[in-house]
Amino acid sequence: MAAIKRTTSSDTDFIALVEKLDSYLAEVDGDDHDFYDQFNGIDDLKQVVVAFDDGLPVGCGAIKSFNSSTMEIKRMYVSPEFRGRGIATAVLTELELWAKESGYTECILETGKRQKDAIQLYKKAGYQQFPNYGQYLGIENSICFRKKLM
Repeated sequence: MAAIKRTTSSDTDFIALVEKLDSYLAEVDGDDHDFYDQFNGIDDLKQVVVAFDDGLPVGCGAIKSFNSSTMEIKRMYVSPEFRGRGIATAVLTELELWAKESGYTECILETGKRQKDAIQLYKKAGYQQFPNYGQYLGIENSICFRKKLM
């Protein structure tokens, strides 16, 4: 089981993982990357999770307030060589717990249709697809999910 640390976006391990995430997304998203990249800044993320395997930072995620009842999941990533070990599920579970502890009742997120592993993770975790929101309205490659926090 991965060790989980709550931190902020100034955490150097988080920054290094986000750099890997951005490189991965640049490949997967292709020409669409610049559009998505503008919404993925990390400067103001106050609630960040980093997962460690044997002391090595291997996964991350963050939440930010979307409105008074909803947190948005951002910057989910697990290094490819550590996928399939439950790390993404552990990160997502910790983010949901933190959102609930902070008084929020729902989480939302956007991912790309080409990110099949992410879609599978969110569905397995109980997220339901719903119409694209905010900046993702009308964006064909985007798929949005939400989950009520119990």
